[in-house]
Amino acid sequence: MQGLTDWWNDVELWLATTPFALQFTLVMVVLLPLCLGVAWLIDRAVDYASARFGSRHEPPIDAE
Repeated sequence: MQGLTDWWNDVELWLATTPFALQFTLVMVVLLPLCLGVAWLIDRAVDYASARFGSRHEPPIDAE
């Protein structure tokens, strides 16, 4: 476990010392696809849950 924490500290130190433009680029390259993927999964899960547990659509009754 110590090796993992040492590696993470090295990565964190490297990222903190890089120029802002590189930091921004790295965050966008990593987080943007990750967030889009999570949003897509949430959308699919909500669609599935609403189709499975939602109310059934019934045709409207003609009021004549």
